[in-house]
Amino acid sequence: MSFQRQFAFWLAAAALFALAIWVFRDILLPFVAGLVLAYLLDPLADRLQRLGMGRLLATLLILALFVMIFTVALLLLVPIVVTDLAAFLAKIPDYARQLQQLLARYGAPIAERFGGDLPDLQNSLGTFVSRGASWLGDLLTSLWSGGQALLGVVSLIVVTPVVAFYLLVDWDHMIATVDGWVPVRSRNTVRELAREINAAIAGFVRGQALVCLLLGTWYAVGLTLTGLNFGFLIGLLSGFLTFIPYVGSLTGLVLATGVAIVQFWPDPVMIGLVLAVFFSGQFLEGNILSPKLVGHAVGLHPVWLMFALFAFGNMLGFVGLLLAVPLAATVGVLARFSLRQYLASPLYAGGPVSSPGPESRS
Repeated sequence: MSFQRQFAFWLAAAALFALAIWVFRDILLPFVAGLVLAYLLDPLADRLQRLGMGRLLATLLILALFVMIFTVALLLLVPIVVTDLAAFLAKIPDYARQLQQLLARYGAPIAERFGGDLPDLQNSLGTFVSRGASWLGDLLTSLWSGGQALLGVVSLIVVTPVVAFYLLVDWDHMIATVDGWVPVRSRNTVRELAREINAAIAGFVRGQALVCLLLGTWYAVGLTLTGLNFGFLIGLLSGFLTFIPYVGSLTGLVLATGVAIVQFWPDPVMIGLVLAVFFSGQFLEGNILSPKLVGHAVGLHPVWLMFALFAFGNMLGFVGLLLAVPLAATVGVLARFSLRQYLASPLYAGGPVSSPGPESRS
């Protein structure tokens, strides 16, 4: 098959795949979530198999423990989070008004010194707070509406584990079957690309999930111990949003600082403690958690990752967020492979050169 026909075939396959996702986007959530869950738990199932346990028994044990832990966490956290979130959204206008009053009381000398206009600063603060509240509400709404067709107790507690069970039991068989479909001539190249894609996805998804969990716990416990109003909610939200580079820490810092100023002013010690929780969390993430759990060889640039998350999240809601990282990692690996092939081709060198082969690495 000529290169042009191969390119046309794979381009048509990619377009058909994208069309299928778009058409069935409203019912995909439990299936995509089950696929993600099976992918995350497959290494644990493989480890239990190496210890002598059968694949079916290992799958049942892993999923039973996961469903138990998830259900307990859901029953404990959801009532607290929903109650605090409703109260926090209701208090945002009051917090904005109190911040404006503090700015009017203490910001006038500073504004006059630098030639600024205090009313403009107050209006800017009010606009910033209102837009921030609107963004937070839109985020929660988009996450809900993206899978609202089947987003409920049945899809999360029943359908997703069932899908994950069947996928996890047959995972190795499915991989071997797909590998057998690859043309023999290109099998080594495809396997090498698949290993790179798997390393990128696994390194980020599994590692970043642990980072989000640990940071969310750190922020929630730390802010709660400082006595900050809605500290537990702000900490969990910051940890959850950590998978978007810089967004989680910045969102949590702005929310916690604003609430701390309103609640603790003029006590600089308590405000400093709130800031210390976030700065210590950033230190842990940058110097310990991310290097150990995620690593530096994932190959997902933060800007590319943010673009993928926002683009797919906007198009497909929560389903898009689940698919964003795998698709971004796949595109990144294929782009680097294409660049290596281009740099080894006569088109780049300007004359006939010997190709180092499809498996060559830059």
